[in-house]
Amino acid sequence: MNKKVQLLDLGVMDYKEAWDYQEQLFKKILDIKINNRREGLETETPNYLLYVEHPHVYTLGKSGDIENLLLNEKQLAEKGATFYKINRGGDITYHGPGQIVGYPILDLENFFTDIHKYLRLLEEAIILTMAEYGVAATRSEGETGVWLDVGTPFARKICAMGVRASRWVTMHGFAFNVNANLGYFDNIIPCGIKDKAVTSLNVELGVDRVDESEVKAKILKHFSTLFESEVLISAEL
Repeated sequence: MNKKVQLLDLGVMDYKEAWDYQEQLFKKILDIKINNRREGLETETPNYLLYVEHPHVYTLGKSGDIENLLLNEKQLAEKGATFYKINRGGDITYHGPGQIVGYPILDLENFFTDIHKYLRLLEEAIILTMAEYGVAATRSEGETGVWLDVGTPFARKICAMGVRASRWVTMHGFAFNVNANLGYFDNIIPCGIKDKAVTSLNVELGVDRVDESEVKAKILKHFSTLFESEVLISAEL
């Protein structure tokens, strides 16, 4: 059982390029698992966590409704944004500059075999990170992600989540608005939810900019504790 997680910070990367890279790592883990079972081996499977920032892009999960994208092809181009239908759960979301995107590509058999628990721990890593900035974040029942002021007219989402899993191997992950341009969310019905707004950490703190490298380090600390893992910095690409 391998609880070590290799961290790769991809910097700014086109969504499709990062998606292809996720798929490559995802397949690598699956191939090891399938071969182990076929050959009766016990080779350890690796685990990865990718950090990345994407240029403006909208992505629609396999259960999503295209009507939640409020732009046509021409308007997307005018916004300098792209659009992809992808193979994660969830509806539509936005990725862009000022947002920390995390893609854990884990073999959950190294940790626990429970997708519900997996999502709750990802949420908890963000909730604990925000608490370090004095911001009280929480969950919204029946709605994956991290929220503020749930149960009030001012409920707003600060971190979206959507994952895919096969043979207990995960991909996709979370998108945490840290210094995000919230205007881009006006072009969609985020996650298909019409009655809640979207926010960003810098807005909640009333500052122009939050140090994203500091936020990444805090997320990593809580991720490592919650998953009882050792995170290793990796240069593999």
